[in-house]
Amino acid sequence: MADVFTFGLNHHSAPVSVRERVSMAGDLVRPALDALRSTFGSSLKEATILSTCNRTELYLAARPEIVDHIPTWMADFNSLDASLIRPHLYLYNQEQAVRHAFRVASGLDSMVLGEAQILGQMKTAVRTADEAGALGTMLNQLFQKTFSVAKEVRTQTAIGAQSVSMAAAAVRLAERVFGDISDTKVLFVGAGEMIELCATHFAAQNPKSIMVANRTLERGEALASRFDGQTMRLADLPDHLHEYDIVVSCTASTLPILGLGMIQKAIRQRRFNPMVMVDLAVPRDIEPEVATLSEVYLYTVDDLGRVVQMGNDARQAAVVQAEAIIDSRVQNFMHWLQNRSVVPVIQGLNHGAHVVAKLELEKARKLLAKGISPEQALERLAKSLTQKYMHAPMQALNRSQAEEKAQLLDVLPKLFPYQEKDDTTPAQSSISQAEH
Repeated sequence: MADVFTFGLNHHSAPVSVRERVSMAGDLVRPALDALRSTFGSSLKEATILSTCNRTELYLAARPEIVDHIPTWMADFNSLDASLIRPHLYLYNQEQAVRHAFRVASGLDSMVLGEAQILGQMKTAVRTADEAGALGTMLNQLFQKTFSVAKEVRTQTAIGAQSVSMAAAAVRLAERVFGDISDTKVLFVGAGEMIELCATHFAAQNPKSIMVANRTLERGEALASRFDGQTMRLADLPDHLHEYDIVVSCTASTLPILGLGMIQKAIRQRRFNPMVMVDLAVPRDIEPEVATLSEVYLYTVDDLGRVVQMGNDARQAAVVQAEAIIDSRVQNFMHWLQNRSVVPVIQGLNHGAHVVAKLELEKARKLLAKGISPEQALERLAKSLTQKYMHAPMQALNRSQAEEKAQLLDVLPKLFPYQEKDDTTPAQSSISQAEH
């Protein structure tokens, strides 16, 4: 029987410089799932990979013996030395893994307490695992319950109320430098969901202009049109970067697209006027060395997370309520999980009983064919069935000693209930003989 495990790292356990090394873009998740299953074979029953800017987690239904090998696999898949990531990894098993999944989906483990985006990201991860054939009964049931719990938490608590989003934090940090955003020009690099959220917040401050730079102009134009903005290709960035006071970047690039040299050139063209750069991508879009430039105020997702954290204290009452809901639902799921482990045993007992019944019934038919009376055949059938069914418990009782015998004496009457001595059944008689 497989156990449920959660294995990974997040913004609590690892800085962005480590998270970006193991982050998996959407098109990498399927190959990673295939590699996992190929590496561990039948020891890995089910798998789902959740990878966002704040976390990379493996949800597994697997045999315990593979757990020690997961860090090595994770490092090898990302072409890393395992010593780089091992100190930042966490492992949750069974009840802890279930609770973690519930907390993640409910926004309790997010950098932005109560944020709803993670729920959609988790649903995408589950859908990808299902399409890859890596999802089975155990994880499917876990995630369906996870989504139900997240909905319950958001419905019954104020966990998401007055949430300070990453996008709002980006605006606040820019305001610290420029004061009034309406005097600035803003450039968004990328056109994904996070950029869309940021564009909405910045547009509300009425900046002088908004520009969207994206690999495909069509998608960039679709976003820019919502905010009366313009678009340009990523290839044109080096020639126009100096025109913008605020740059917010979040692409799926595996390498930085805004390098130190490019930004140094832009600063000179700006006559050393300040520039705010917000890098929301993991892996990062902007080379970390840019932070050494005195004219550039560079903020990463971890920097924004610290701003967000300051607003989390007001929602702690909702957290207490949410944790209570989660505790209850974890116990419900663990009860289902424990009951599920009984199913193979019940199936085995049923199969064994049917085999014995079939064999004894065949013997009875042969006796009838030889001319024995139906009454005698039934008596022999009943006696033979009783002996067969009682053989194993009698043998176990006879061979047991001390504590084990006491346990069997307590359990067997419950499994084979018998009446008082004046109405002795074959089962009771057999157990009595075994005891002596």
